[in-house]
Amino acid sequence: MVLVTGGTGLVGAHLLYRLISNGEKVRAIYRREKTLKRVAHVFSYFSNDAETLFNTIDWVEADLNDIPKLQSAFRDITHVYHCAAFVSFEPDKYHQLRRINIGGTANIVNLCISNSVKKLCYVSSIATIGHHENPEKLINEETAWNPEDDNNVYAITKYGAELEVWRGSQEGLDVVMVNPGIVLGAGYWDGGSSGHLFKKIKDGMSYYVNGITGYVDVFDVVNIMIKLMNSVIKDEKYILVSENLSFKDFQYKVAYELNVKPPQKEAKPWLLNLAWRLDWLKHKLFKSRRSLSKQTSKSAVNISKYDNSKLKNELDFEFKPIDHSIKEICQLYLRDLKN
Repeated sequence: MVLVTGGTGLVGAHLLYRLISNGEKVRAIYRREKTLKRVAHVFSYFSNDAETLFNTIDWVEADLNDIPKLQSAFRDITHVYHCAAFVSFEPDKYHQLRRINIGGTANIVNLCISNSVKKLCYVSSIATIGHHENPEKLINEETAWNPEDDNNVYAITKYGAELEVWRGSQEGLDVVMVNPGIVLGAGYWDGGSSGHLFKKIKDGMSYYVNGITGYVDVFDVVNIMIKLMNSVIKDEKYILVSENLSFKDFQYKVAYELNVKPPQKEAKPWLLNLAWRLDWLKHKLFKSRRSLSKQTSKSAVNISKYDNSKLKNELDFEFKPIDHSIKEICQLYLRDLKN
């Protein structure tokens, strides 16, 4: 039996759909019952028999730091996809991020070892991959992450989680790791996933930024994860990026598909520096949640170009063009708006 953590997240929901469609016997972990509706909704995009597929999943309510419940979830499990994570770039969430991303991953690794799990697939992020001084030089899996850089709190804790996974591999657990770029998928229009970007662009954005990063379709991510788990490959990590795009290009492509006006004004570095300081002040004065940090404002203008050749060569895999992903996701978003 296969276990999926983070089954109600963007990657987790699409992974569950693909596994169930492939006839796998699956157990999935969730934390809040209300989030199960989002998974069922994602299934409805791709199947006329979504409810039947959804009901074949063995759902277990558990927290990544609740060892007794996790032990129960690991009963009869042979393979684990660890997708669960807390995503936040708010500096004051650092300790919560550590507890879930690092501590929770350590628990999953330990349970994999104690239950003789055959293989673990961990979903990390390109946030844990290093950068070059020359922005035009492609970043690959060997580009070292510098812990002395001014890294955001999410990247720090995801890097710490990776160390727990590699520790598991040293203790005899077969592991594979994927480091996706910005994962594009439908059904999660609120919160920290990429779907919120589609919603914001639809509602109207005044500013664009010229930073460059990597993007990937959610089904490319889950298909690659399954291929890696079914292969003899172990103790390897892979960058999952279909294309490197500027944020401006992404915003314009989405705006075109949604038939809305794209942003017309550039948010220059000085404006972003002012914005994050005002956001910090608002947080201190009114206890509001941070929407922009020093690190995220810097990343908005950074140029980071990723090399996907390792994955393409070793799995003979071709990524879906990002234009196709954007078009499909926009169509689903507009359908949801009508309903």
